[in-house]
Amino acid sequence: MPNNNTKKIFKGLIARTKIYLIVIAVLLVLISILNIGYFIPAIFVYIAVLVYTYWSDQKRETELSEHIQDLTFHVDKAAKNTMINSPFPLVIVETDGNIVWKSSKFSQEFANIDIKNILKDLVKQIKLEIENNPENPEKDIQKEVEIGEKIYQIFGKYTKAKEKYMLTLYFLDNTEHIEIEQNYQDSQICVGVIMIDNFEEVNQRIEDEDKPVVKAKIEKSIYDWAATFEGLVVKAERDTFVCIFEQRYLAELEEGKFRILDTIKELELSDKIQITLSIAVSNEGESNYEKYKSAQAGLDIALGRGGDQAVVRCDGKYTFFGGRAQEVEKLTKVKARSVSHALEELISEADKVMVMGHTNGDMDSMGASMGIYRLARTLEKEVYVVYNETGVNLQAFVETAKEELEYVESIINKAEALSKITPETLLVVVDTHKVNYVEVPELLEETHKVVIIDHHRKSVDYIEDAILTFHEVYASSASELVTEILEYATKEIELTSIEAESLYAGIMMDTKNFTFKTGVRTFEAAAYLRKCGVDIIKVKKWFQSDLKTYNKISKIVEKAEMIEENIAISTYDEADKDANLICAKAADELLTISDITASFVMGQIGDKICISGRSIGDINVQVILEKLGGGGHITLAGAQVEGMTIEEVKQELIIRINEYFSEISS
Repeated sequence: MPNNNTKKIFKGLIARTKIYLIVIAVLLVLISILNIGYFIPAIFVYIAVLVYTYWSDQKRETELSEHIQDLTFHVDKAAKNTMINSPFPLVIVETDGNIVWKSSKFSQEFANIDIKNILKDLVKQIKLEIENNPENPEKDIQKEVEIGEKIYQIFGKYTKAKEKYMLTLYFLDNTEHIEIEQNYQDSQICVGVIMIDNFEEVNQRIEDEDKPVVKAKIEKSIYDWAATFEGLVVKAERDTFVCIFEQRYLAELEEGKFRILDTIKELELSDKIQITLSIAVSNEGESNYEKYKSAQAGLDIALGRGGDQAVVRCDGKYTFFGGRAQEVEKLTKVKARSVSHALEELISEADKVMVMGHTNGDMDSMGASMGIYRLARTLEKEVYVVYNETGVNLQAFVETAKEELEYVESIINKAEALSKITPETLLVVVDTHKVNYVEVPELLEETHKVVIIDHHRKSVDYIEDAILTFHEVYASSASELVTEILEYATKEIELTSIEAESLYAGIMMDTKNFTFKTGVRTFEAAAYLRKCGVDIIKVKKWFQSDLKTYNKISKIVEKAEMIEENIAISTYDEADKDANLICAKAADELLTISDITASFVMGQIGDKICISGRSIGDINVQVILEKLGGGGHITLAGAQVEGMTIEEVKQELIIRINEYFSEISS
């Protein structure tokens, strides 16, 4: 058995040497077996080889250790010299803000700056990160801090030493890089499309000799405005201009709230004509052509919101400016005629037709639905009206309609609609254009054939890829638009009495008995429906409130508070599934009181707070409620808010009203 000294010797040998010794031992044993006389000399030879091998290995280890120590010394020295003479400001600091060590570059860089307070704030932030992440205390630090007139990218690490955290921070001057990046962003192209909203009407109303002067005034105003931000303006069509400018001026235009909108309206023209513009600007797109297409899409939204406004599409968001003028009624019915014929073709090609309005449907959405229903039936198509909820809004009407067997089978709920719809079904959406506001949103995913008929100001969450859109914000109601479609149908449409009455009721509801937002075409549509045999008394009964509801409305009116001297705000505190209808009626009632030019009433429907806004036209309730996710018209708008109490919504509404007045006064 080998002794301990021999074991130590063998352990001290490197692995490759051990293999050599084993080979030598085997050879010596073989030689001794062949000749026993070599046994003793072989032992001495092997001992000598073993001693020499051990000595040489120990010597090699000593030399290697000395070399490593020497190398470590030089590396440490180089590292220390690098830290001391670092080209970047370097500091070692404790979490209490105490500076342990700083490089000469750090002292030079921040010689004229009170860096201690800045470091304390920075260290305080990092300390919070340490406390919030105790499981991973040693992690990289990366922050951007503005110090003096420069911006620094800070890199570093914090480690724990003797119950204290030490931070090693490098300061990299990133100012030039950020300036280059900002200059690059500022130099990117923005594309704008400018359209004269009422060009055709202006062109018809002014005298021929005045036309060149009027057009020259308009164009000069646009060109002068573009010159203030070095924009290039090209006239694309008689009423359309394309504007190209650098992005650095976009913030300036937004701050000025696109003052060209007011400049154009202030032009002195004959016949008391007021001209308005719609503007859409976009910086989204890889190419200038994509930016132009994006701006065109924005222009559609501006026009769909009534014109007289600017829309900016930036970073996936829309920002609106202006939009305080009343919508101008179009006197020509060419579009109504073309839409009517196109809709007939689409109905004829579809396997069946479904019509739906918005959630918490009202007489306008139901009246428009019934009108489209009769058009499809006249064209001998299978057609259904989707109505998923029955509240006091339509209870009286639905009960009357279902006295006839035809409507019992044709007015269906959500489950029935989803079971009947196919990819070839034509889905007609009336009285709304918003994806999340339709009666059954799931139906939009089941067919690619969607038609939209709406009169509300266009919102950014509109239904995309509709194959036909009849969106006219000047119209009083969706029922008015559907009535015009029926008037211009190629086949004679024979409305039943209840269908004509529902259309008439829809117009009455949205115009508040032909008081608000009523134009020449509104009365023409009403006259057409009267010829179809409308029973005014029956329609009036659909809008009657019972005594209990009337008392609720009276209490809401009684507790109203005044804001800005002429705006009434009130709340309906009961949890009621028909709160939206009661709030709407209360808002209408408040508007009948002298000195009140706008009213807002809030109520609770389930986990949502509904808001009804009304105005006589001096205040744009649509702009105010749009800030709360709603929409509508200048004189009539609504919104639904989730995740807030009715009192919180009230305070938020007051803030938005104050913002509105700040914007129009600036």
